[in-house]
Amino acid sequence: MEKRRLGKTGYMSSILTFGGAALWLVTQAEADAGIAMAVEHGINQIDVAPEYGQAEMRLGPWLEKHRREIFLACKTRKRSKTEVLESIRQSLKTLQVNDFDLFQFHSVDDMETLNTLLGPNGGLEAVLEAKKQGLLRYIGITGHKPTFLAEALKHFDFDTVLFPLNRVIAAHPDETIEFNSLLKVAKKKDVGTIAMKAVTKSPWTNQMHMYKTWYEPFETQEDIDTSLWYALNQDVTTLAMPGDLRLWSMVIDAAERYKTMNKKQQSEAIIEAKKYRPLFPPE
Repeated sequence: MEKRRLGKTGYMSSILTFGGAALWLVTQAEADAGIAMAVEHGINQIDVAPEYGQAEMRLGPWLEKHRREIFLACKTRKRSKTEVLESIRQSLKTLQVNDFDLFQFHSVDDMETLNTLLGPNGGLEAVLEAKKQGLLRYIGITGHKPTFLAEALKHFDFDTVLFPLNRVIAAHPDETIEFNSLLKVAKKKDVGTIAMKAVTKSPWTNQMHMYKTWYEPFETQEDIDTSLWYALNQDVTTLAMPGDLRLWSMVIDAAERYKTMNKKQQSEAIIEAKKYRPLFPPE
C-alpha cells in the first residue's frame, strides 16, 4: 500500500488509517480479525478515542504485544488541563501502552473551545506536560469544520489535522466545510493531513439501517473506488477507514488499486455526487 509523509512528523503513513470507531461495538474476535486484516495489507497507523465505545479495550491486547509496529494516535474531548491529563492516563491504561505517537484535541469546531484549550489551565498545558514526560510525541487537532481548522492552525503549531473530506462535500459547496483552504494552510505549515468520511454518501434517512457508520456509506466497489480515489487526489496524507468492519475489504481493495484522477475525472466524480443530500446541511 502506498505511503505518504505525515507532514513535519516525518512518518511515512499508509494511505489508509485504521479507524478505531469500527471497533465501537464488536467482539474481541471481530476486532482481532479487523486488526489482522489491516496489518496484513500494510496499514501502519491507528486512530482511536475513548468515545469510540469498546475500541480502546479491543485494541489493548494487540497493542500490548505490537506497540512499536504501529503509529498510534489517540484523542480527547476533554478541555481543561486536569481533565486532559486524566484522559491521557486512562487511555494509556486501557490501550495497554506507555505512550502515543500522536495525541489530538477531538472535535474542536469553534473559537471558544480553541481558546479554552490554548488558554490558562487548558488542555494544551496538559499535552505539553505529557510530551515532556515522554507520553506522546506529536500534537494534533480534529474537527468537522475545515474552514475553522485552517484558522486554528494559525494559533498553534499543530503537527496534524483531521477533518472531513469527500466528493459529496465538494458537490455541495459551503464555506464552513470547504476543505481547500485548510489543505493550503496545512501544506504551507507542513501539517500532516488525515481525512475522514471519504466514502460517506449521505445522512441516514431512518433509524433502522444495516451499517454501524454515523452516515450512510457508499457500498459498491465502483462507488468506493471513485470516492476513495477522489479523496486521495486532494493532496492528503491518509484516510481514516469507515466505522464498520464490513466495508473494510472493499476500502482496502480500492486503496491498493489507487489511481490518480485528472481534473476532468475529479469533476465528473463531484457532479455525480450532487444527487446525494449534503452531509452537513448549512446551519
